[in-house]
Amino acid sequence: MNAAGSRAAASGRLPETAQAVVFDCDGLLVETESRWTVAETALFHSYGRLFGPEEKALLIGRALPEAGEAIAAHLGRPGAGPELAAELLSTVRQEFTADMEAMPGARELVLACRAAVPVAVASNSPRELVELALKAAGLADLFEHTVTVEDVAAGKPAPDLYLAACAALGADPARSVAFEDSATGAAAARAAGLHVAVVPSLPGTAPDHDWLGGSLADPQVRDWARNLRRETA
Repeated sequence: MNAAGSRAAASGRLPETAQAVVFDCDGLLVETESRWTVAETALFHSYGRLFGPEEKALLIGRALPEAGEAIAAHLGRPGAGPELAAELLSTVRQEFTADMEAMPGARELVLACRAAVPVAVASNSPRELVELALKAAGLADLFEHTVTVEDVAAGKPAPDLYLAACAALGADPARSVAFEDSATGAAAARAAGLHVAVVPSLPGTAPDHDWLGGSLADPQVRDWARNLRRETA
């Protein structure tokens, strides 16, 4: 999307001051959703089922255990959730390669935010995949902390990941901002009390948000980050 289109799509406002900014990873910072889609499509095909937008909407943003259960229910295979989650992880590992790229504007936005406040990643994915994605995209060294689903009792949409990330940064969630791409992630950030910025991975969707845009390169959010100031207690 060009700058004019991105500006037209943007809506809402974020606070002028914050104590921290926390980013999702897959589909938000790094272009990994196409890799997940390849793996998900292969898994569904192996059970003789098609994989389309409805199935993608069912899975996007979910942690692997919940994705496995959702797939099991969709395929009519009760109790097979853990097995299907393991199959999906095995397949997606093959798709996560060193040529993955940062999403447009991701590096610039993170750098602008970290110039003012501490930044972290909070991801529903396993740590091995998060670290591979961030390293491949050249973003791994930009964050003070990376919190993954393996570090908390419950993944998104529970608030645990965002609460843990804010705690690690010494920030009040109510004075922090989350960047997300899915309804599941936005729900988690909202439940934790953060302000929520969303760049949807699924076209035509508008998860719960304080700011909604078409890209991390959107001029509105870029200017917000450049003018961001650290809020003190």
